Amino acid sequence: MTQADDRILETLSDSGLILSPRVLAVNTDYSRHYLSTRLGKLHDADLVDRVDEGLYQITDHGRAYLNGDLEADELEPEP
Repeated sequence: MTQADDRILETLSDSGLILSPRVLAVNTDYSRHYLSTRLGKLHDADLVDRVDEGLYQITDHGRAYLNGDLEADELEPEP
């Protein structure tokens, strides 16, 4: 998990909206390309859902992570 991941999840949670990497880029200090990459990782970790092509929303797991109920090391794939 990176600082950008936290920012993405916070933005999705605070807005309550389904957002694209482009909209997230406008509202954060990260590029659209970087956010697309991170959203893919967050999707793999079940922290965001891909609602449609290029559109994402936070999941219950994502909210649990933000609330401190789910630790980052619990998200990492086991070797």
